[in-house]
Amino acid sequence: MMVATYPSASHRAELRPALLEIEDLSIGYRSGEGGVVPVIRNATLSIAPGERVGIVGESGSGKSTLALAMLGFLKRGGLRTSGEVRFAGASLFSMTPDALREIRGRRISFVPQNAGQALTPTLRIGTQIEEALRRNQGEKAQEAQSEARRLLESVRLQKAELLARRYPHELSGGQLQRVVIALALAGKPELFVLDEPTTGLDITTQISVLDLLDEIASSTGAAMIFVSHDLAVMARSANRLVTMYAGEIVEDGQLANAFEAPHHPYTKGLLASAPRIDRHTLPHPLIGSAPSPGLFVTGCAFAPRCSYCTEICRTIHPNLVVTHRDQGRRSRCHHWTEMTLADVPWSGADKRHPRDPNAQAALLTVQDLAVDYRHTGMTERLKQVVWKPVARAPVVEKVSLSIGIGETLALVGESGSGKSTIARAIVGALSPLEGSITFASHRLAETVATRTIEDRRGIQFIFQNPDSALNPRHTIYQILDRPLQHFTDMNKRERRTRIETLVTEVRLPSNYLDRFPGQLSGGEKQRVAIARALAPDPALILCDEIVSALDVSVQAAIVRLLVNLQQTRQTSYLFVAHDLAVVRAIADRVAVLYSGRLCEIGSADEVYSAPFHPYTAMLIAAATLQTPNSTSRAVRRPLIGEIAITSRGCPFASRCEYRIAGLCEREEPPWRSFGTTHTIRCHLSPDELTTGVGSLLVQGLHSERPDTPWQKNGTGDG
Repeated sequence: MMVATYPSASHRAELRPALLEIEDLSIGYRSGEGGVVPVIRNATLSIAPGERVGIVGESGSGKSTLALAMLGFLKRGGLRTSGEVRFAGASLFSMTPDALREIRGRRISFVPQNAGQALTPTLRIGTQIEEALRRNQGEKAQEAQSEARRLLESVRLQKAELLARRYPHELSGGQLQRVVIALALAGKPELFVLDEPTTGLDITTQISVLDLLDEIASSTGAAMIFVSHDLAVMARSANRLVTMYAGEIVEDGQLANAFEAPHHPYTKGLLASAPRIDRHTLPHPLIGSAPSPGLFVTGCAFAPRCSYCTEICRTIHPNLVVTHRDQGRRSRCHHWTEMTLADVPWSGADKRHPRDPNAQAALLTVQDLAVDYRHTGMTERLKQVVWKPVARAPVVEKVSLSIGIGETLALVGESGSGKSTIARAIVGALSPLEGSITFASHRLAETVATRTIEDRRGIQFIFQNPDSALNPRHTIYQILDRPLQHFTDMNKRERRTRIETLVTEVRLPSNYLDRFPGQLSGGEKQRVAIARALAPDPALILCDEIVSALDVSVQAAIVRLLVNLQQTRQTSYLFVAHDLAVVRAIADRVAVLYSGRLCEIGSADEVYSAPFHPYTAMLIAAATLQTPNSTSRAVRRPLIGEIAITSRGCPFASRCEYRIAGLCEREEPPWRSFGTTHTIRCHLSPDELTTGVGSLLVQGLHSERPDTPWQKNGTGDG
């Protein structure tokens, strides 16, 4: 084998000059002791014009640092210790600040992960885009105003003139992401660098944003670099996959080739960690964790986590070598030739066996729940008396569901469908307008303040963002001790024993008890949040999007942890999520929510197979689109419109391609039973739901090779 200084990204790319070149780049951050902690090691990469490159890896692998270096930018304390970054032949790190400003925004645009933080909160949306247009294209005020409206329309934002007058806090997450993309387009760039552009967005919004980026790439010819931990996003958008581990590029090649037959064990491990929408199995998390930045590793950095590891891996650092020159593939592994498709563990993933809901006693029952975010202050009551405003439809209306002992019920739907509202009503953070909530055979008081301490102990909540849920000034021991002090009568020694047991159960080292949340990774903080919820030994835990922002390997570990804890404790979960692949892995039953109303409920296997409610079909179609599976692309048409709140007829009628004109908009649809547990709320007949709505999706979900989760298609070969 030969050591490559740099092979072409693909055979086609050899025929055209590189747009961006990274050569032997090393970056570190200054430590408190005066040294330099390396975070990027000898990275070499070339991006051709029009290419779409995905960079994947766990948190701390150096993805974002490398992406920012592509703009000639280093975070505070960063230091380039060697190497170059060249754009169109010019060295970015050798440019003056004025020259860099000319390139950034005009020729290279950056789309950050958190769109809300990237926009100025005190300036209107239109003003911010106009400012970018005047700076990047030198347009006059009136021309910039007109062009700003056109840009907003180009990123599929309706009523652009009205939206331009709004402030960032008045927009949804998907709208904010599109605004940031419009800002990036203001300079007509040749290269887009996108850092986690869809993290935290629901599945249909993700697809809408990724479709938009596809159109932009096709119409402008711009190159795009996607930085993400989400392999599904890469499968949907990238032509080429670059895998990073411990600051190094460990694999590089065409995406379809990497997915079908990875040439590095780490890429293979990431694929095995990804949940699968086409079967009810648990993902395989990677064992261990990545080395801390700056830790000197003899041999291969991945060796402690690798099943292929031999003595040469522990003693000799592997070079990045060409594995297939005609495919432009590189791998940093001594044993890449030994890996075959049969070795990839997705085909042997543990199967989940859903519980029989008829055999489980109901722990929680929600009956005809209605919730509204109404104001009850003096001013609001005065308005009701004087103006008598027309009553609006509740955010959640007539929702009835139950959760058995030891069962996981998943609640799915787009952002704004009311999932978190239901969870907050169950925990007592919101007072229902109507309906009842029964827990352990007795009716719960409406608010948490009026509930008994036993009821508060029995229902615990795990929040989406552990950073905002954990007190940064408390140690992990103090965080876990607080619920024990509040809900139990244990003495100090008993609480200490209980806390040590908890950290063992969530697989955290015991020496973490003296650490603060800021000293832990995102996955570790989420484990602390889980341990805190488990501390008072609740019967029910409400999980609100708890894995949406985690790395795929950490996500897989958290899913397995929850399942294992449930098996030993018989804890019930209400699992709120928008990721249908994760839901397929963890849920016993699935409830589909649209515009505050349930439209389908059944076991996981039933909901993911025909018949489907048209909205369920749309969600599954969107999720299936995010895999290289060409048969699923026939069902893209339903991905239209936005959620509308209505008190008449079927709330999904305005977006449904199967609607019955004059009926669906006017009359509330009936519930239809398909067996003992599967029910769908729809005017369509059983035959229409099975053969019409479900037929295309069944083809898309079951590929010709069921043991291969990723199929090669147009996105894989660019």
